[in-house]
Amino acid sequence: MEREILWSPSEERSKNSALAKYMAWLRKHYSLEFATYPELWEWSTNDLELFWETIWLYFDLRSSKPYSKILSKREMPGAEWFIDCELNYVEQLLRAKETNPHKTAIVSHSETLGNMSLTWLELFQQVASVADHFKKLGLKKGDRVAAVLPNTPAALIAFLATASLGGIWSICAPDMGHVAILDRFKQIKPKILIAQDGYIYAGKTIDRREILNTIIKGLPSLKKKIILPVIGPLPEGTLSWDNLLNQKVDLTPVQVPFDHPLWIVYSSGTTGNPKPIVHGHGGILVVAAAQSLNMDLSHLDRFAWLTSSGWIMWNAQWIALSQGATVVMFDFAPNHPDMLEV
Repeated sequence: MEREILWSPSEERSKNSALAKYMAWLRKHYSLEFATYPELWEWSTNDLELFWETIWLYFDLRSSKPYSKILSKREMPGAEWFIDCELNYVEQLLRAKETNPHKTAIVSHSETLGNMSLTWLELFQQVASVADHFKKLGLKKGDRVAAVLPNTPAALIAFLATASLGGIWSICAPDMGHVAILDRFKQIKPKILIAQDGYIYAGKTIDRREILNTIIKGLPSLKKKIILPVIGPLPEGTLSWDNLLNQKVDLTPVQVPFDHPLWIVYSSGTTGNPKPIVHGHGGILVVAAAQSLNMDLSHLDRFAWLTSSGWIMWNAQWIALSQGATVVMFDFAPNHPDMLEV
């Protein structure tokens, strides 16, 4: 049976794709010629050191301390990448602020909070402000920050502020039950918790204050609680998220080793407790750069991945930011009031 091809790119689009440009760069600088994508893929999986070094160089990734070697040994577990390198993921992710400060970085559509956008400069300034507050709250390299937030700019800003200090980020979606959240966060002993006390979904207001209190009581490691109030007044003993945003300060990200933990995500929990999975600053940077080739991303694009903050796709959105693209964030019921009216 002959299969119908539903879509294929035009010759012009193919020649101007991100992957085609990378292949042309390989041809010019390394005399590497690949007739097909499978040939390129085969090379990338066999010549590991050269492939990942070309990704580093092609995307102009930067570090405060250069790497001395790409790969320590081909052994799993035990492989170490970009030996001696020191950098910070946030420094790379916000680089578009230097070249396009007034270009839109984030567009957000939220049923709870309304619609908003942030330029690269505004995003940078808010991250700097929150990072400065976190530092004054005692957040240090290696400390964990946990969040119960939807897919909105507040979650991104808090994540980048955490990572800029060498802290380790972890997030759960507000619609998750308290048992599922505590099964994850109790394992990592967070120092700071950031949460939204409720949300609106499909026209219904969901009050999460009681569940949030249960989560806080179940995390004895917490030193500070930060609340983004939607349902009611700020609880006693908590800080307001909005008060963290307006300080005019600079941002100097803490330099960390290539494999320093960036965030903690989790397995589904279907076979016992969810298993924490740690990704590092440098690893996420180089993999995101490589993945942007397959996603055909550039600074000219707008990128949307319909996801909750409880899925790994929440983290994957930032591949687009790493290329200077605009990310469109959604926080609403896509089928309300009608799929055709969204």
